[in-house]
Amino acid sequence: TGQINSESVIGARMMNGTGGQPETHIGAFLCPGGRAITLLQSTAVGGAISRIVPQLEAGALVTMPRYFADTVVTEYGIARLLGKNHRERAAELIAIAHPDHRAELREAANRLFG
Repeated sequence: TGQINSESVIGARMMNGTGGQPETHIGAFLCPGGRAITLLQSTAVGGAISRIVPQLEAGALVTMPRYFADTVVTEYGIARLLGKNHRERAAELIAIAHPDHRAELREAANRLFG
């Protein structure tokens, strides 16, 4: 639904700090006409793992809460999340996920949002 984790992997295993992402996002959010954009590759570990997931793992750090998630970009497109409900956000994110992972993401979204 748009929570952004840029600090940890595999639950709570911290990989790095925020790197200024919260400040940049909030600044863009508050700037008239500003856009908070998150760029990421759709997969990790040679395509085996989707970076777009139905829910963060227990213990994962939330760098940016969902209400600050604006625009997310992968090599498969652009998801515009701002002002959308949970179901719409999930659909936007699934559309920019790697095609190999979309079916499992749709199934998870159906379980979460009916």
